[in-house]
Amino acid sequence: MPFDHDTVVAFSKSFGLFYLIAMSIGVLVYACWPSNRDTFRKAASNAIEDSEDRPWK
Repeated sequence: MPFDHDTVVAFSKSFGLFYLIAMSIGVLVYACWPSNRDTFRKAASNAIEDSEDRPWK
């Protein structure tokens, strides 16, 4: 099998596609995992607290 430009490009496109699909599935599983629920809820409530959202004086 010769390693010309077209072969390398086809391999890299295929590998990149499967890599992105695998990473997307991994992130989705991590985000939806039940033990991470409390961490994400705490982060969401901390991001919108009213005590820090005041103009400077």
